[in-house]
Amino acid sequence: MHPNPIFRSDDHAKSLVFATARGFGALSVNGDNGPLAAHIPFIFNADRSRVAFHMMRSNPVARAAGPALLAVNGPDGYISPDWYGAPELVPTWNYVAVHIRGNLRILESEALEPHLRALSNEFEQRLRPKPVWDLDKVSRDSRKKMMRMLVPAELEITDVDATWKLGQNKPETAITGAVNALKSSAIGAETAALAALMEDFL
Repeated sequence: MHPNPIFRSDDHAKSLVFATARGFGALSVNGDNGPLAAHIPFIFNADRSRVAFHMMRSNPVARAAGPALLAVNGPDGYISPDWYGAPELVPTWNYVAVHIRGNLRILESEALEPHLRALSNEFEQRLRPKPVWDLDKVSRDSRKKMMRMLVPAELEITDVDATWKLGQNKPETAITGAVNALKSSAIGAETAALAALMEDFL
């Protein structure tokens, strides 16, 4: 996490809502020969006290247990000092990152199918009005074969840290200049989302 407190957020609920919307992150654990990471889609339980996900059975992270970190990155982008309209400012990179710490548990196989159904339903609902895809569209034999290769897991949350580095340490006119430049650039949806987050701080 960024050491400057102006960028840190103690609003854990806000950060978890943000992580929920992203739904994808890097899960890190300590392995026998150094750090290990798995990139995972995930969902939270109702009160956001646990994160549910799955991994390939062959993934070494799937054989770990204990302390773990789930890093969820938001939109990010380079900020040119030319956009600020103010002298003496230098280039920077704005971003949002949420770190969720907790205890990793590998679950019994019976938890896998309900999890897969809940996970796909979460993201299928976001694609409406497209008809919702359901696991039942896959034959029973194919489902069994697929699920033999997967393990369900959860992270019991113990702490949440977040950095929202969005120009809060710059004058309002400088932030406005950067927001307008990001909006008019042809870089893509990621910078448009970054501009919208920066605008919230004006």
